[in-house]
Formats: sequence, C-alpha cells, structure tokens
Amino acid sequence: MSRRRSRLEITLNILSIIKEGKDKPTNITYAANLSWKSTQRILSNLVEQGLIEMRITSGLSKRRYVITEKGVNVLDYFKKANEIMPNSAYLTLTISS
Repeated sequence: MSRRRSRLEITLNILSIIKEGKDKPTNITYAANLSWKSTQRILSNLVEQGLIEMRITSGLSKRRYVITEKGVNVLDYFKKANEIMPNSAYLTLTISS
C-alpha cells in the first residue's frame, strides 16, 4: 500500500504538471490523480500565492493555467533541496526538470 502524499508534494506535482504544458483544469486533475474539488481548491490557492496565473481564452471562456516565474523558482528550490537531501522523508518528490 502506498503512502498518502503531503500537501507540499501535491502542490509541487501540480506546478510541475503545469510547467510541462498541461494547462486545462481537467488535464491537471487527471495528471495529478486528484478529485475535481481538491484540484480546484489547490489551483485557486496557487493563483492567490502568485505561483500560477489563470488565463481565460477568448470565445468559449476556457480557463488555462500558466506557471509564473515565482512558481518556477519554487520548483527549482525544492528540486535543489531534493538533490542535497535525497533520502529525506519530506522531500521524496517527483519534480520534473
């Protein structure tokens, strides 16, 4: 049985997913393996913190998410921390480059 992911792990996973180019809320939900409600709550929180931006595309009012420079810096910070302490229980993160 696998362990539960921490909120930090989920947040970093979502930032990484958006950085990889998945920008639609549904795609982010599936890629992060979360419920719709959880994903919406986390995306809203990330927008408030300035780590991602929500953009509305013209025409059909579709929401898209883009990672900000601050979000990229957060990912880089935790990636470096994971390299320094690879066996830390708090930093067993799957952060892509």
